Amino acid sequence: MQAAGAGLFVLGQQELWAQNQTQTVLTGSQFDLQIGEAAFNFTGNRRIGTVMNGQIPGPLLRWREGDTVTLRVANRLAARSSIHWHGMIVPADMDGVPGLSFAGIPSGGEYQYRFKVNQAGTYWYHAHSRFQEQTGLYGPIVIERRGGERFPTERDYVVMLSDWTDLDPERIFAVLKKHSDYYNFGRRTAGDFFADVRKNGLGPTLADRRMWGEMRMNPTDMLDVSGYAYTYLMNGVTPTGNWTGLFSRGEKVRLRFINGSSMSFFDVRIPGLKLTVVATDGVDVEPVSVDEFRIGAAETYDVIVEPKDDRAYTIFAQAMDRSGYARGTLAPSPGMVAEVPALDPRPLLTMSDMGHGGHGSAAPAGQVDHSQMNHGAQAQGAVDHAAMGHESATAIDHAAMGHGASTAVDHAAMGHGTSTAVDHAAMGHGSSTTVEHPATERTPLLDMQVDQPRVGLDDPGVGLRNNGRRVLTYADLRTIGGPIDRREPGREIQLHLTGHMERFVWSFNGQKFSDAKPLKFQLGERLRITLVNDSMMTHPIHLHGMWSEVEDASGNFQVRKHTVNVQPGQKLSYAVTADAPGRWAYHCHLLYHMEAGMMREVHVEPGEGVAGRGGHGDHS
Repeated sequence: MQAAGAGLFVLGQQELWAQNQTQTVLTGSQFDLQIGEAAFNFTGNRRIGTVMNGQIPGPLLRWREGDTVTLRVANRLAARSSIHWHGMIVPADMDGVPGLSFAGIPSGGEYQYRFKVNQAGTYWYHAHSRFQEQTGLYGPIVIERRGGERFPTERDYVVMLSDWTDLDPERIFAVLKKHSDYYNFGRRTAGDFFADVRKNGLGPTLADRRMWGEMRMNPTDMLDVSGYAYTYLMNGVTPTGNWTGLFSRGEKVRLRFINGSSMSFFDVRIPGLKLTVVATDGVDVEPVSVDEFRIGAAETYDVIVEPKDDRAYTIFAQAMDRSGYARGTLAPSPGMVAEVPALDPRPLLTMSDMGHGGHGSAAPAGQVDHSQMNHGAQAQGAVDHAAMGHESATAIDHAAMGHGASTAVDHAAMGHGTSTAVDHAAMGHGSSTTVEHPATERTPLLDMQVDQPRVGLDDPGVGLRNNGRRVLTYADLRTIGGPIDRREPGREIQLHLTGHMERFVWSFNGQKFSDAKPLKFQLGERLRITLVNDSMMTHPIHLHGMWSEVEDASGNFQVRKHTVNVQPGQKLSYAVTADAPGRWAYHCHLLYHMEAGMMREVHVEPGEGVAGRGGHGDHS
């Protein structure tokens, strides 16, 4: 009888133990990969997973910067599939998004990806077809830097975090559409009410509960899918399985953290060890020493640790809502374990997280100006979901989702303008400023708007503030070598991250993907994208094919990333050089948010006096 969490998987007639298995590593420039299915048991229940070469995660692919790689991907599923090389700067037809850059890999078919590797660092790959990523189709990539690592170490491990569910993802999505807080088992109770009365008094407590009730929101709703539905994995191993990486005392150990989850943020620490962050999203940064960092879905962080003692250390990655954790161990010999920390207290969103006041504490419950939050849309009448295109949770064919002939975007109407001179003050760099909302946003498809968002990069986020540990923020990250392109952006595109929690509708500027026109970039231009989060969720936003160069509140270059976390009520900007011709995906990397509409198509097309891609070199 197999114990829960033992991780058995079955492939054909062969049975292998998934826990603590030695990860398959594929190296060179020619790769044969096969997408298929296999049975797994992570929880005591046998379930079918989607696999690459029979594994969850798929094999570690090791490439060398400057090589041209060929990857022949065969699809043995009954459904169409795809592989996206996340964060890789590749031609559009190698990017792997069905309906945009290619048609997808048909059942029984094969697709050959071939491109030159012009970058180094830690990346990953995953399916871009409906919910195949959620069922296991993902894996790590490590690219050896030309000339060797800038920060060499004696040991080097990938630590891939993910969220496994025994449930059918289509069922999860359907449940979220009907009851968006169904998986939130951390909601406040009567006991919490009386505790708040003792702490804050009856009046403020009643006002606080009334305020959240009027907004039809819940301050504990930080992750749409919680540990109730998920088992959190580290390199495909459950917490009871205890993935282990070995070291010798005094060695430097590089840990390449990859968040390959579908819907989860993790807060990572190793009690007893300082974490020296040396790279994010594959790009080297000036080293910074911290105790803890938050990693959003699709982000990567490289950290170096130096164990001084011959003892075990726990790698602890707790979900942002504290509903569960992934766990592994660094140890001098196999079988050693260290104490696993208790989960931190469940955090609560405050009014400051919703765009009011400073980021350290909530505004007094009885003194919140609701008029500035624009919650009017949620009070409107019932929405006809059929009219909104939500009839069913059937598989999405991206080619049928409005990706046909491109149409021009009216940038003036969207506030994008075309001026070459950029006024940083007008863009809101430097302090919290009032923003304008596009007309499309004022619909029943959203339940809140933030007129005066928070700016700045120094907030670690809800649940991490003032916790007694040194927590990483984007303000700590500085890319070595500066920006790719030192030109000042010639124009700005402002996009609002919008949604309706109860109806589980997500969008940019109040328009679902199926209703929105493509964004137009001119080939070779330098532009600024400003994101305003008009929701109470943190969104990891990913632009395919181009780097996102995050700016500080004054408009100065800070850090280069491929996935950018935007906190509730936050305004954040990054510069983009549109040097990649073609059609690209731009979306929230929370999988169910993307499928619910938070996605846009970007067209990069030739314009006047512009040049194509080239000359970026190392970038790291």
